[in-house]
Amino acid sequence: MPHRSQPVIAKKGPYVVELETGKTYYWCSCGRSENQPFCDGSHKGTHFEPVKIEVDETKKVGLCGCKHTKKAPRCDRSHSKL
Repeated sequence: MPHRSQPVIAKKGPYVVELETGKTYYWCSCGRSENQPFCDGSHKGTHFEPVKIEVDETKKVGLCGCKHTKKAPRCDRSHSKL
């Protein structure tokens, strides 16, 4: 089990997903969700919280899979340093 203060690396790369206008999404920041890259409540009992995402137009985005991005929830290529 990883240290409590470190997220689980779900994937060393982005999850490319299409986000729809008018919908609210919650990005998993802990890496424990079975529904990656989205939150399923697995962060309970940790200090991690999901990040709310809403878009003003339907589009594909690269959401961070390694959970180490400095630009949450978007991938900033931090996975290349892990």
